[in-house]
Amino acid sequence: MKQFLLFPAVLVAALLSSLTAQAQEPIKFGKLDPKDLTAAPFVGDSAAAAVVLCDYGTTSFLYRDDNFQLVSERITRIKILKKAGYDVATVEVPLYHRNTQDEKISSLRGFTYNLVNGQVVKTKLESSSSFLEERSKNQRVRKFTLPDVREGSVIEYAYTVTSDFLFNFQDWTFQREIPTRWSEFHAAIPEYYDYRMLLQGYHPLAVKSQSESSIQFMVHTAGGFVGGGFATTRQGGSSETVTARVTNYRWAMKNVPAFREEPFMTTAEDYVDRLNFQLAGEKFPGQGYVNVAANWAKIDMELLGDDNFGQQLDRGNFLKDQMKALAGQYPDPVARAAAVREVVMSGIRYDGTNRYHTDGSLRKAYDAHRGSAADVNLLLIAALRDAGLPAQPVLLSTRDHGRVNQTLTLLNKFNYVVGLVALPDGKELLMDATEPLLPCGVLPERCLNQMGRLIMPKTADSRWIDLTPTLHHVRFHQVALTLDAQGGLTGKVHEEHGGYAAADTRKELARLGEKKFFAEHSGQHSNWTIPKFTVAERDNVTKPLALDYEFTQPADDAATAGLLYLNPLREFSSEQNPFRHDDRLFPVDFGAAQDETTMVTLTLPAGYELAEIPKPAVVELPEEGGRFFYNVSPAGPGTVQITSRLSLRQTMYAAEQYANLREFYRLMLAKQGEKLVIKKKA
Repeated sequence: MKQFLLFPAVLVAALLSSLTAQAQEPIKFGKLDPKDLTAAPFVGDSAAAAVVLCDYGTTSFLYRDDNFQLVSERITRIKILKKAGYDVATVEVPLYHRNTQDEKISSLRGFTYNLVNGQVVKTKLESSSSFLEERSKNQRVRKFTLPDVREGSVIEYAYTVTSDFLFNFQDWTFQREIPTRWSEFHAAIPEYYDYRMLLQGYHPLAVKSQSESSIQFMVHTAGGFVGGGFATTRQGGSSETVTARVTNYRWAMKNVPAFREEPFMTTAEDYVDRLNFQLAGEKFPGQGYVNVAANWAKIDMELLGDDNFGQQLDRGNFLKDQMKALAGQYPDPVARAAAVREVVMSGIRYDGTNRYHTDGSLRKAYDAHRGSAADVNLLLIAALRDAGLPAQPVLLSTRDHGRVNQTLTLLNKFNYVVGLVALPDGKELLMDATEPLLPCGVLPERCLNQMGRLIMPKTADSRWIDLTPTLHHVRFHQVALTLDAQGGLTGKVHEEHGGYAAADTRKELARLGEKKFFAEHSGQHSNWTIPKFTVAERDNVTKPLALDYEFTQPADDAATAGLLYLNPLREFSSEQNPFRHDDRLFPVDFGAAQDETTMVTLTLPAGYELAEIPKPAVVELPEEGGRFFYNVSPAGPGTVQITSRLSLRQTMYAAEQYANLREFYRLMLAKQGEKLVIKKKA
């Protein structure tokens, strides 16, 4: 069961001296246990590329120059077991910056330990192995690589990050892509700050404790002003000693397994064991409680006034004349919205960058004919408005960026924007112009991430929007097979790819071209040759993409005379169950519902018949979550009809449903894998 605990009261941070006094460090930098350099302690980790021996961090508040700062320290020690684990020797430390203020890293140090001829050889991290990389407008990354890494090495590094951004309390992640023996985080907080904490994950804490202490520090006054939030009536420059109550916290996890990537999931960040923090309020002596956490109403107003978001919508009217013409040409709002989208897509293409705000002007991106998701879709919203349609922005987070937690009002959890048009009949049309291969009103698959936030001019009207699509993944095969007495096959196939499956296939066709597409298609089957093929509705994205082709498959030289074995469904379905593991801790997230149908008409060789007709099967998931149907029946003299239908009606299946879903697939694939036994009539 997923732990999902919210602590709304005072939570995390503190004075460095108080934290140091309270903390019992589980690791000492430079004090390596020689046994860690031998193989014996790691015989049980044969599947792992590396193992985190200890990851220890602290975060505290330090009062300096009449202001508080966050101070975060970390020591990490990792055992490298295989060459595949060398990547963990390259470390990235994110550093936030805004205007002239920067988070600063200091005391960066590291060693690589190797056992050479029975002696411990220690190689120091040199400053030349560290460099600063600009990642985004507000983030830099300090990147460094530990030297002389080999199989069997132990690496160790430590650093301190000092920050003036009290809202940017760094999260702590207990789980990684490699196993972790021990992960521990300490934090303490003076009574003046209130943080909310969200504990996410599926593994229990080995330690969770808190204690109280106090600390004294000097507050300097000058002309009645005191920094750091303190208020005073004292006049003239002086100082006073302040005593603050401190709450010290400790969390730890033991023997945390490596995070296991699974099919049909969003980003791992949604599921790993971690602590998230948000500054909620401040309360200094002589002042009442001040709520400093952003709320959605405040975020809405800031966004609408932002020069790179809301203000851009008023500057995207350079298509106004074209939009007014469309308003007269298309009285139906849905048809008009589709026409507006076509104009926008013809003028600007999505460059693959996901963000909710622009980095420049919409006009500049339009003139360059390329832009980010924000450039494309903010222009779309502006154009829809110019066409007389009530369009508003919807913020969301893409699947690879992570889900948005509605209880934490953090703008940086979003990375995408789409439009919403309210229709006269009360329905709503979600609009995106980044994917020309999808019809109007359909969001790209990367956006299918549960919920989005509608931003309205009146903040009271803003709300959460369900992003669950009505469009499915639809695949349909109608196959006519003719079997000869030697076991050779000829066939005619009609495929239809609808919904999201149509967009995927159209994308592959565009990438490969028809000839190469069908060449690769034939290569996925057993000795197929496709001499003839056609594609229909390739450019009409409102209809399923249709593929028609013929194929031949030669006889198996090992075939027994008078007895043939055939598995006609195997060529049109998967052989592998995507759910390989016995258990799963987090949901199966398909994004969209699934529909697959295969209908095969098989003509037997003259004088042959089925030895027996396979039994029909119906497999159903509980609570109408899905259904599989299979049937084989005579369809006339010498002809057999085989039907296979899969329908998964939910876009998401909880971890508690995983066992049923895995068994559902097992039974389905077993039935689809049954061979027909065809014998010569007596």
